[in-house]
Amino acid sequence: MVVAAPAVRNPTPPFSTDEDGYMTCENVRIRDIQNDMDTSPMYIYSKEQLVNNYKAYEEALKGLPSIIGYAIKANNNLRIVEILKDLGSGAVLVSGNELRVAVKAGMDMTKTVFNGNGKTYQELLYAVKCGCLINIDSEFDLEHIVDAAKEVKKTANVLIRINPNVDPEVHPYVSTGLAGSKFGIRNSHLKWFLERIKEEDVLSLVGVHCHLGSTIKKVDIFKDAAEIMLGFINDIRSEGFDTLKYLNIGGGLGIDYERIGEHIPRPIDLINTIRPQLTEAGLTIIVEPGRSMVGNIAVFVSEVIGVKTSGSKNFIVTDGSMAELIRPSLYDAYQFICLTQPGGSIETFDIVGPVCESADFLGKNRTMPTPVEGSGLAVMDAGAYCYVMASNYNMKPRPAEILVDGDEWRIIRRAETFDDMMSLYDR
Repeated sequence: MVVAAPAVRNPTPPFSTDEDGYMTCENVRIRDIQNDMDTSPMYIYSKEQLVNNYKAYEEALKGLPSIIGYAIKANNNLRIVEILKDLGSGAVLVSGNELRVAVKAGMDMTKTVFNGNGKTYQELLYAVKCGCLINIDSEFDLEHIVDAAKEVKKTANVLIRINPNVDPEVHPYVSTGLAGSKFGIRNSHLKWFLERIKEEDVLSLVGVHCHLGSTIKKVDIFKDAAEIMLGFINDIRSEGFDTLKYLNIGGGLGIDYERIGEHIPRPIDLINTIRPQLTEAGLTIIVEPGRSMVGNIAVFVSEVIGVKTSGSKNFIVTDGSMAELIRPSLYDAYQFICLTQPGGSIETFDIVGPVCESADFLGKNRTMPTPVEGSGLAVMDAGAYCYVMASNYNMKPRPAEILVDGDEWRIIRRAETFDDMMSLYDR
C-alpha cells in the first residue's frame, strides 16, 4: 500500500526545498556541496540560523543584566565559537580543552564559566590563571580550587552549583538537577560550603548556579527552580556574603526534533516565565544555551549506498552511521530525515548505516520517497551533541563540517583521514 509522506512544519527557514525538489541551505543546494566534496558523510551548518538563534536570546534578555554563555559541549567547532564570540556571547565549559577553545576563540573570560563534577587539578590551575568563573561542585572540588588558587597566587571567583531537586521530565541521561544527580552540592550541606569559603581568602563567592537538564519543553519547570534558587540566595546573603553578582539558571531548552508542529518554548518564553524572580534576585543572569543555540543550525548529510528489504521491512543503507551521529542509538532519539533531492515512490524504511551493530540506525519506520543509489539523505537538527559525540568505531573517520553563509560555503573542519588515525600510534 502506498501511503502519503507526512506533512512537516519546517521551523528553520535556512533549510528548504527549491522548485526542482532539491534541498537547500540558505542559497546553496546541499547536493551541489556533496558533489564538490570528495568525502561523505558531512555536517552542513547555516550561519544565518546561528545568528538568528543568538539574537533570539539577546532579545529575550533585554532589560536584564545578563550573560549568554554558550555551552561549548554542544558543538565545539572553533569557527562556530568564534562567530558567537563576535556576536557578544560568553561560554560555558566542562573541560580544560573546552576552556582552551574559548581562549583561542578570544572569549571574554569574565563571561566564561567552568562547570564540571570532575575538574582535574591541572584544569583548575589553568582556569584560575585565565580568570574565568568556576563552579564549586563538591567538597573535594572546593579543596582543589583552593589549592589551585594558592599555587597560582590569584583569587578564584566561584559559584556554588546547587541542585534544586526539580524534575525536568526528560530522558534520564540528560536530567541533571535532581537530588540523586552526580552534579552539584546537596541542598542540606550549603551552610558547610559557606563556612568553608569564609576561611579562604583565595575564594570569592560571586554567584550560584543550577542546571536542570536538557531537551526541556515546559518552561514552568524553570520557574520552580528560580524560586528555589531565590531562597538559597537569601540564605547566602544572610550569612554575610555581599559579593554575589550572578545567578546562573543553566540551559536546557528543547528544539523541534519531531517537526510535527509541537509548541516548543522560545528563549522569550523562558525568560518571561522567570523574569519576576530574576528581577527580584538583583543579580546578573547567566543562561547556558547549547542545544537551543546550535541544534537546528545543521544537517547531517550522507549518501545512499543502496535500498534493500528483509521481506517484512525496507532499509535505506547509507554511509552515515552511529559512529558519526550516535543520538538515535544512544538515546533512542528522533531526528527528522529527508532526501536532499527528488525520490521515487513513498515507502516506509529503517535508515541504517554500515557499522557492524544492530544499534546502527539513524531512524526507524520513516515514511519517505524511495531514493536511488547515490542520493543524498539529510538528518535534520544535527548541530548539537552530534559531531561532538562522533567516534572512530569500525575505523570510520570523523566527517567534515561545512559552513554556509548566503550563497557561499567553506570547510570549517576537514574530514579526518586514515593517516590522521594512524599518526597517533608510536613509530
